[in-house]
Amino acid sequence: MGSLEMSRVLPDPNFWANKRVFITGHTGFKGGWLSLWLQSLGACIRGFALKPLTEPNLFCMAQVANGMESVIGDILDFERLRNTMIEFNPDIVIHMAAQPLVRASYKDPVGTYHVNVLGTVHVLEAARQCENLRVIVNVTSDKCYENKEWVWGYREEDPMGGFDPYSSSKGCAELVTSAYRRSFLLDAGIGVATVRAGNVIGGGDWSEDRLVPDILRSFEKGDPAIIRNPKAIRPWQHVLEPLCGYLVLTEKLWSDPEQFSEGWNFGPNDTDIVPVSVIATQIAELWADGACWVLDESSHPHEAVNLKLDVSKARAKLGWGPVWSLGEALRRIVNWHRAWHRGMDMKELCLREITEYMEAGRENG
Repeated sequence: MGSLEMSRVLPDPNFWANKRVFITGHTGFKGGWLSLWLQSLGACIRGFALKPLTEPNLFCMAQVANGMESVIGDILDFERLRNTMIEFNPDIVIHMAAQPLVRASYKDPVGTYHVNVLGTVHVLEAARQCENLRVIVNVTSDKCYENKEWVWGYREEDPMGGFDPYSSSKGCAELVTSAYRRSFLLDAGIGVATVRAGNVIGGGDWSEDRLVPDILRSFEKGDPAIIRNPKAIRPWQHVLEPLCGYLVLTEKLWSDPEQFSEGWNFGPNDTDIVPVSVIATQIAELWADGACWVLDESSHPHEAVNLKLDVSKARAKLGWGPVWSLGEALRRIVNWHRAWHRGMDMKELCLREITEYMEAGRENG
């Protein structure tokens, strides 16, 4: 086992106990899992987000609101966001609220830029008015980079860009964060970082127009999954992998804002950067019952073919590294989905998965 693996770092419960954490987007898939993890660590949490956008959704199925304060609101409503945040007086702000889909951005580019760019401005402007604030983590996307269809991974210093409105909006959010960091926040002693994750997958994702939820919806009906871009290569990872990185990074920002206030990639091992067809085939095998997929031959808007992240910096400077393989992640997703169909307590299952992830990280690291 290499030295980087030996130094793997996990969230410290002693750090998070009673920390006041303000999360935007807590009703979403990633936000819901992060909220549950912070609850298990003993943090005091207030979330601010729109109502869940799908039915069913993780927020309701896993009773995420039990164990935190949940405020339903829109980050485009600056006055309400600012008043809600200042009244809570957070130590830490984690900004996750976004319009998160490439294809949806083609249908509503104006709304996408409003939420992902102006919404980020609102969050940062409100945050810098909070007296006790020490850390801001802004969750952007691996798609923030100017995609050149390289076969190697993008590094944090590569230029921002984006072909489609979604990707472009996330590049813009990176630039906004950089400007606030240099103009206002670091001088005030506040650590500010952006985090760029690969394609996250996990139990409880019912988003529209996203690969794994679309596949599971088809298999539930006994239909073949329709795959539009089977050769597209993406960095697949269980949702707990980048969330672990966000938490570890927050702890570093707290203790040394000057050193860690920058952009960070969180992605899988190279062996788990695979084409869409591999994901569809493996889920079909795990689902069984004759599950299969077929090619969608209709025309679609442009999407990148190759997208990889270089996570060397997070490994070297944070001691972070992936814990679960892609195969383990897919197995857990199918099992999670079947458990939901059986009527199991999904909050209990999520918290157990978080515990098992931490245990696996300790064993592997």
